[in-house]
Amino acid sequence: MSERILVVDDEPDLLELVRLNLSQAGFRVATAASGGEAMKSLRASRPDLMVLDLMLPDMSGTELCRRLRSDPSFAALPIIMLTARADEVDRVVGFELGADDYVTKPFSPRELVLRVRAVLRRGNSSAAELDTLVHGALQLDAARHRCFIGGAEIDLTAKEFELLAELMRRPGRVMTRDGLLDRVWGSDITVTTRTIDTHVKRLREKLGEMGDLIETVRGIGYRFAE
Repeated sequence: MSERILVVDDEPDLLELVRLNLSQAGFRVATAASGGEAMKSLRASRPDLMVLDLMLPDMSGTELCRRLRSDPSFAALPIIMLTARADEVDRVVGFELGADDYVTKPFSPRELVLRVRAVLRRGNSSAAELDTLVHGALQLDAARHRCFIGGAEIDLTAKEFELLAELMRRPGRVMTRDGLLDRVWGSDITVTTRTIDTHVKRLREKLGEMGDLIETVRGIGYRFAE
């Protein structure tokens, strides 16, 4: 059976355009014009992917994304965000909240179909590799909590390991310091963003030449090289 896509946008013409093109591409498509409608549709039948507009009449797309990522039932749901704005900060916020891809209006319907397929394909292939993260000679065994470079084990603290895992799971995507603190240390722990910088510095030192894979995005946070 073909994958089911939920498209959420308050512009009727665009909603129909996206629905038509995804349907012609072989997907089953459901639509919603607001965050409230989207939640009802999600509870009725979980889709395989959601295309989500950033600007909705009752709540922002980022707020809806935040709610879904905090719900275990939808935490792993692939999300492609749509927006009329091309601002880098918007993309960073969207990715930080857990969006899997980001498309700026106006966009080609064919491009969106290709991105939907790419995200679904990436999700299917990564599911089998969830316990092992690999980038060149760097290998992270999440199941056994061990790190290797070229077969040699690297001794990491628990937080260094979790920090590296969070970055490696999202190659090429910027993660803010606050976001990393929340994911690795938990929102209930009182630490500062300087904690992230200190751990990244130590992590880079332990990884040696592979430490360059952790890139600094000035004024925002860090990302792992694609």
